[in-house]
Amino acid sequence: MPALKKHNFYKFIGNTKQMKNLYLITIILFTQMGFAQSTDTESVKATIDRFFEGFHKQDSIIMLETIDKDMILQTIGKDREGKTQVRSSEVSGFLKSIASIPKDKSFKEDLLDYNIQVDGDMAHAWTPYYFYFDKNFSHCGVNSFQLVRKEGHWKIIYLIDTRRKDCRVAED
Repeated sequence: MPALKKHNFYKFIGNTKQMKNLYLITIILFTQMGFAQSTDTESVKATIDRFFEGFHKQDSIIMLETIDKDMILQTIGKDREGKTQVRSSEVSGFLKSIASIPKDKSFKEDLLDYNIQVDGDMAHAWTPYYFYFDKNFSHCGVNSFQLVRKEGHWKIIYLIDTRRKDCRVAED
């Protein structure tokens, strides 16, 4: 019996039409898996971009489209003595603070890169940034986003960032 199975396998390999079909199916499957990953990555990036669109427009409604109702918001920085501190913020307070920045003041968070990883309905994005207030450099750091796909849409469930002044700022 094992000899028969071995014989059928070699007979299958010897059939070039079957091998071509198998090769074509394999290529299609791997292409589709890569395309799905790329589409997810692009969707995660679009969610983050939409969040920052609302941020820069001071539009809490746009920002709310991108975040989960139970989102956790934290920042890592140094206190006056130079000790590392982790501060938590309420999302509602954060949204109010952005919306209440006077219209005659400008602010911009420039995202320098996106490093996005996706596994099923979970995604992580690492986005280094420079922050400017009234066109002057304020600080730099990294945003770390955790997202979940709910009902086909990516939502930010956790955002933590670092804030520091010791960065090289690109000249305009």
